[in-house]
Amino acid sequence: MSAAPAPRPGLSEPAWVRWLLIGTVVTFLSAFLLLPLAVVFHEAFKQGVTVYFKALVDPIALSAIKLTLIVAAVSLVANTIFGVAAAWTVTRFTFPGKSLLLTLIDLPFAVSPVIAGLIFVLVFGAQGWFGPWLQALDIQVIFSTPGIILATMFITFPFVARELIPVMQSVGQEEEQAALSLGAGGWTIFWHVTLPNVKWGLLYGIILCNARAMGEFGAVSVVSGHIRGQTNTMPLHVEILFNEYQFAAAFTVASLLALLALITLAIKTVVELRQHRKETEL
Repeated sequence: MSAAPAPRPGLSEPAWVRWLLIGTVVTFLSAFLLLPLAVVFHEAFKQGVTVYFKALVDPIALSAIKLTLIVAAVSLVANTIFGVAAAWTVTRFTFPGKSLLLTLIDLPFAVSPVIAGLIFVLVFGAQGWFGPWLQALDIQVIFSTPGIILATMFITFPFVARELIPVMQSVGQEEEQAALSLGAGGWTIFWHVTLPNVKWGLLYGIILCNARAMGEFGAVSVVSGHIRGQTNTMPLHVEILFNEYQFAAAFTVASLLALLALITLAIKTVVELRQHRKETEL
């Protein structure tokens, strides 16, 4: 006589408990996520499609969009390179200070973005440590694009590394050592052995890094100087428009940011599904 199948988790709970939990989750998501998102798009199109697209093609808005995309792209490339190098170093080598390196990687998670921006002002500002030297070379970092990129890079650099480190630890080094024993070089091992094994974790980290870079406000607000048409990213442009009671234009740019976030979320979901499918096949 075959043994009775073990009950699946959750089925032993009373029905009212399950429905209470489901209702709580749905209510929370509706109140704090779906409703605000719907309000953003409703307010953006409230005065019509013409007003919406007019706000988008405004030269100052286009400048903010362009700067946001440039900052996100540069930060993404730099932090991808750093994340891969950091994950490789942490998971493939043993050295003094390894725990300190892991702590430093997590530092942006513990520091307020506003404090991070202030740090860059104190270092690269006119009265900062390198301020006189930069002025002598006619190089402006703070209140210009380089400062915004530096602040964004600082806030976003843990994402790729933190996604790759556990993945590379779980994959192990057996395949890499086998390739090395067969005479493969370092770059060959990386491109043909390591990267295929960690590509989903890398892509996931890149998606998170890009999402944070486009939406960063605190650190960028400190180092940008809020110069219209020059150093305002999309989040800063939304704040200025809202403070000036240009609500239609503010919600229009905010809706574009929300749309980019939804696209990022969709890509993230696809990556997770494909990764889960691959793990199931294995």
